[in-house]
Amino acid sequence: MIVNTSSTFTVLKDQKDDIEDFAGYLTRCIPTNFQDQNLIIDLLSYAHLTIEQLLLFIDISNNHRISKHSFVVVNSALDPDIIPDEIMVVPTLLEAQDVIEMEEIERDLGF
Repeated sequence: MIVNTSSTFTVLKDQKDDIEDFAGYLTRCIPTNFQDQNLIIDLLSYAHLTIEQLLLFIDISNNHRISKHSFVVVNSALDPDIIPDEIMVVPTLLEAQDVIEMEEIERDLGF
């Protein structure tokens, strides 16, 4: 896994090209290593991501968001109309950063 950290978020990217293994690894490592960070999950390398593969991340996302931290998946392969509302998916890393910034503002305002 490739980890890039900034002052407001951490980007996690798979380097093994095995999405099921990556989702399983994140399920184990996020609660202990990244629990207090806003996360961007970079799945841009998965040009043929399926909805079933995306749903591997929904429990991780829900658990992380409960702790009042952002969890944003980056991938442009899926039709936005089929993505469930429970998981935030955007097509670019810049949009993911914007989402985190907006969610931080909302949390600061008490939403």
